[in-house]
Amino acid sequence: MEVPFSESSPKSPSPDNNRQMAFKIRSSKFRHIYGTIPKKDLCYENIRITRNTHDSNFCAVNPKFLAVVTETGGGGSFLCIPLKQSGRVDPKTPHICGHAGVVLDIKFNPFNDNIIASSSEDCTVKVWSIPEDGLKSNLSEWIVDLHGHKRRVGYIEWHPTAENILLSAGFDYKCVLWNVEQAEPVNVISCHDNTVFSMSWSQDGSLFSTSCKDKKLRIIDPRMARVAAESPVQDNLGSRSWKSVFLGDTGRVFTSYHSRFCDREIAVWDIKNMSAPMRTEGIDNASSILLPYYDQDTKIMYLAGKGDSNIRYFEIDDESPYTHYLNSFITSDPQRGLGVMPKRGCNTDRCEVMRFYKLHASKNLIEPLSMIVPRKSSVFHDDIYPPTASLIPSLSADEWISGQTRGQILMSMLDGHVTNSPKVTSAKAVQNKDSTLSQAPTITTYKAVNRPRPEGSVSTQPYAGETTATTNHRSIPASLRNIKQLSTNEEFVSIKNEKSNGVPVDTPDGPMSPSGSNTVKKVWSPTSPSKATTNGFPGGDNENHCRPQSDRFSPEFFQAYLINRDRTSTTSVGCQGTDLCNQKGHSVTHVKKVWSSPQSPATPRWFGETPTNEAELRKAYFKQLEEIGSLKEQISLKDKRIRQLEEEISMLKLPVAGAESGEGQSEC
Repeated sequence: MEVPFSESSPKSPSPDNNRQMAFKIRSSKFRHIYGTIPKKDLCYENIRITRNTHDSNFCAVNPKFLAVVTETGGGGSFLCIPLKQSGRVDPKTPHICGHAGVVLDIKFNPFNDNIIASSSEDCTVKVWSIPEDGLKSNLSEWIVDLHGHKRRVGYIEWHPTAENILLSAGFDYKCVLWNVEQAEPVNVISCHDNTVFSMSWSQDGSLFSTSCKDKKLRIIDPRMARVAAESPVQDNLGSRSWKSVFLGDTGRVFTSYHSRFCDREIAVWDIKNMSAPMRTEGIDNASSILLPYYDQDTKIMYLAGKGDSNIRYFEIDDESPYTHYLNSFITSDPQRGLGVMPKRGCNTDRCEVMRFYKLHASKNLIEPLSMIVPRKSSVFHDDIYPPTASLIPSLSADEWISGQTRGQILMSMLDGHVTNSPKVTSAKAVQNKDSTLSQAPTITTYKAVNRPRPEGSVSTQPYAGETTATTNHRSIPASLRNIKQLSTNEEFVSIKNEKSNGVPVDTPDGPMSPSGSNTVKKVWSPTSPSKATTNGFPGGDNENHCRPQSDRFSPEFFQAYLINRDRTSTTSVGCQGTDLCNQKGHSVTHVKKVWSSPQSPATPRWFGETPTNEAELRKAYFKQLEEIGSLKEQISLKDKRIRQLEEEISMLKLPVAGAESGEGQSEC
């Protein structure tokens, strides 16, 4: 006789048990993500991948190009080939080879697929321009060369919303924020007491996080150059490198690290409360470093260890427990690093939500790995393809430095149209150099002037506050003539190359020859550039002729001229026989200037009074010159901004006109 189950029977599931079982099962459209390995003809073979043990990716990719750091006998170089050039790579393929040391990190510009930045053991950061059809010969001509670190530069990151803003971290415990457009640093962050292991920007670029060897997680305001939030020393961390990455716009930071017991763990932090992590979770006890890759569109975190043969992925949630393990993709070969394709380069027909380019540790092979969401239909699925970051920058470098903050401009993965218009907010953090460069570094200016020098001309010595770097090029060793930093005390000597593939470029001093004899090398200074003295007149002959006649023939001006003429030496500053300037008749001026904190303009004490000595006269004269130069720079920036606004207004009018005519254009 069959006995029916009663409600009190232990075998009968109760409603409470059903609710508990349903609660444990979490639904997710990304639960069944899987990875695929392409055919051999879609891989990249015969590439000598670097064997360096640095913990960066050594690979960068975008929809146009694939770049990878290669093994070289001397100096540093990396390969940059068109993405469609798969298969066996020719050993004679042109390289980018301008670094004097091994290349440690490379990153493509998020707003220009033809611009790539590289950092190296030679303490420099260089920016390169790749031709549209790829390299035809070895590229050694950079467009911007940034000098500021005293030790090797391990990591670089482009700003996610502002154009031409680059962040670099060196082994001198400093992070330098660069304005690539002007080839000058914006701020120097010196808050770290040890080696910086990683950097990550927030989604709007107002903050960035760093993980440091002193076991502290820091949230840094780049425009104020100070720490906004800081975790206490994490005693449970081991001594190995650990990484941090911002989780989009949630105000949280994800970290991966080794514990004191050599276990690999992950943690989620809230930047509003850095006293302890919100969640920690153990992964395994492997020895390799976990590298996190976050997809802010799908909110999936991918974890890949250097030397591992698998990729784990977690889904990030806004509610506790914040991380949910999904699955792992296992291969047979270990990886040395991974390059990540931007979301706009993924294939929506295959439901591809992420694509990695795996650098094999034991083979000269790069293998694309596609992470795919299984769907029966091949139509566009907007639930797995939300709007993603576009190629349009939200702000210019000057706007962002001035304190403006704006979110990313997003585009549709279906047809590429812009889907939002983020608002501009004014941040309280405004650039403040007073707290960044208190050590007063020495800055050396190199400027080749394409001006014929008459016979018997003499060099002039600078006035008070300036000292000459050298009086004769022949006294400089040949090995130092091409080095941008002549003194060991120099910092932040940033050079902007005006050459582009041998095409003459017009410079402020006249047309430049392809040999680069008239290259103007820009050097950062928070005040206006120092004026070289030529022909006995402060500021040079051109500046004298542009001066108002009342100023040119004032007693003070002629007194300064007489003082300068009396202090003129008989040694000629020439450039014959040097690599910097090969044409006959050029003159080179080398000036050293010591940086000082900019002060607010105030009425000098000698205003309305007659200077009592020559020193006060010179000081008054050069202060006026500096103020005039500063005002000219401000006017030029305002003019540039006005032109940009006029262009934006003209672009905004076009869609409106199209809509009125019935074209059905979407608003941007």
